[in-house]
Amino acid sequence: MKLVSRKILLGVSGSIAAYKIPELVRRLRDHGAEIRIMITEAAKYFVTPLSLQTVSGYPISESLNCQFNNSTLNHINLARWADLIILVPATADLIARITVGMANDIVTATCLASITPIAIVPSMNTYMYHSPITQNNLKNLYDRGILIWGPEFGSQACGDNHLGRMLEPISIVYYIIKWFLSKHDLKHLNIMITAGPTHESIDPIRYITNQSSGKMGFSIASVAAKRGANVILISGPVNLPTPEWVNRINVITAIEMKEQVMSIINKQHIFIGNAAVSDYRAEKFFNKKKKKTKKEKIKLNFIKNPDIVASVGFLQEGRPFVVGFSAEINNLKKYAKKKLADKNLDLICANYVTKLGQGFNSDTNTIYLFWHKGEKHLPNNNKLLLSNQLLNEIIYLYDKKNRYENS
Repeated sequence: MKLVSRKILLGVSGSIAAYKIPELVRRLRDHGAEIRIMITEAAKYFVTPLSLQTVSGYPISESLNCQFNNSTLNHINLARWADLIILVPATADLIARITVGMANDIVTATCLASITPIAIVPSMNTYMYHSPITQNNLKNLYDRGILIWGPEFGSQACGDNHLGRMLEPISIVYYIIKWFLSKHDLKHLNIMITAGPTHESIDPIRYITNQSSGKMGFSIASVAAKRGANVILISGPVNLPTPEWVNRINVITAIEMKEQVMSIINKQHIFIGNAAVSDYRAEKFFNKKKKKTKKEKIKLNFIKNPDIVASVGFLQEGRPFVVGFSAEINNLKKYAKKKLADKNLDLICANYVTKLGQGFNSDTNTIYLFWHKGEKHLPNNNKLLLSNQLLNEIIYLYDKKNRYENS
């Protein structure tokens, strides 16, 4: 019973391999999983909704007009219900429609409305699978964080005996169990994350800050905690709920943030400096409100704030693996690589903050990663899914560095 209380949503499309879905459902239920099923119109030619309802124990979602949890917003509620969505069998047609973001049936609309992880289990003729278009679609989906399980070699309905056959149900169950277990693959790690802006007061009324919403840092913290890490989130002033299983410490100024970071940094394995810390603060704090006068201009002096991520990067003892962020509007690679060297970082994550759908206050982002011997682009994606991809890259580089230092 390795999948007790796990909520798995199956999306079945029109392939002859759909006849194996009842066996897959039975095996998943034997492991304690809760199953719901949605199907395309083409799938009904290969497996009936009544058969699937019988083995799953629940009504099948056949169209956007069906109800789920007493709501006509079927695709929205299905997307929110699931812990994992699996498109099985996934035909070339379904893969193409998911790639371009279509929402013309219950399966594609649910996927488009979901931030839940999605796995695709391809099933098609070998020539369709090897088609450059299909391969490009699968690569695009993989780059966006979608899991690809299969296909395998074997006999196909067309008579070919090549790559393209859907994985057997027992193999799919193995992948599902492995995926859920891997969600706690970081339980051996202490990870500290800074997030949000800082507020640097001028007087009791006014302060300087920036447009950081904290969404990216909170997304990273949420994903890391769900994967089992012991997460400390040090946050500037934001209007975001604390992610589940995260230890949150609230601060206001850069000085406060640095004090909190440095007090426990020697207990961390990984430090992710995502906060948009104000570079400067007012040299003098006015205890009373600075009144408006007849002068057309006023002069305020500012002094530098501490560079928190550089302070961690140059630690001589108890230094963790250090990840920084760089918000840019131009010359991204040049400035990011300079910060990587100047701050003695292990990895820097850079993004353009002025582009639509990226950076501050956005629910999506695009990240460019740079480290001393490589670089990688993580395409635009929901910040939660992007955070999971980013964590995978961080853990890979962290493990690689540890293996080198211990060899």
